[in-house]
Amino acid sequence: MKNAEKKFRKLVLVCQNLREGGANCCMNRGASELYPILKTAIKEAMTDVRVSRTGCLGRCSTGATVVIMPDDIWLGEVTIDDIPEIVQMVR
Repeated sequence: MKNAEKKFRKLVLVCQNLREGGANCCMNRGASELYPILKTAIKEAMTDVRVSRTGCLGRCSTGATVVIMPDDIWLGEVTIDDIPEIVQMVR
């Protein structure tokens, strides 16, 4: 194993977990629509932040979940309307 070059200043994780049967989960709470719009907004505002899809982050009841690392900021019930505020938090 060797250290990989750190290419991004921050990493924004967007949960994309889907639970069957309409159970509470991020995908059933708008995460699929949220991800591409958030990714585009951050990419337009800065190039040193990576937005990535992730599997379950264990916060199904408060999805859609977004995590900003390395700041360790966990956001729940995120909607498209929250994107401008998230972009400001990432700056």
